[in-house]
Amino acid sequence: MTATPKPDTEKHLDVHVLDEQGDFEVDIERYRRLATSVLTGEGVTQVCELSITFVSSQSIAALNEQHMGYQGHTDVLAFPIDEHSTPSPNPTDSPLLLGDVVVCPAVAADNCLTNKDSYPGHQGSLTDEIDLLVVHGILHVLGMDHADDHERHHMQKRERDHLAGFEGRNL
Repeated sequence: MTATPKPDTEKHLDVHVLDEQGDFEVDIERYRRLATSVLTGEGVTQVCELSITFVSSQSIAALNEQHMGYQGHTDVLAFPIDEHSTPSPNPTDSPLLLGDVVVCPAVAADNCLTNKDSYPGHQGSLTDEIDLLVVHGILHVLGMDHADDHERHHMQKRERDHLAGFEGRNL
């Protein structure tokens, strides 16, 4: 069996997806494709790396307290790494390390019905909720925020655009 080469638009993206929890089954390949779709859609053209890790509620609670100063679990955390670095002019140099997105499927499962209809196509399933969290986390890694109304509306629009355009969606 031979590996299918990545399309030219994806050759510069190195997306690592890890499942470090055992509560819910997660489609690793789906989230690699979704991340690639978001990065490409946001115009990421340089050689870069991103990781997405699915963790337990205990793990995300520890990360939330350690890095954000909040007690308790949350659904997604984003950790940009090279957000302020200058891209290398030589694509053979080291890749830009975009950062890490950490998602908790257990918290997503608790929220998926509450967030039903939060975007067109969100039918309240765990997959719909995790799709939203992955896109949300990647947009944070890329520098977007929702601290004020303008930023929130812009970020939500980008989330909806990416989710609607994702070819892996079963709408």
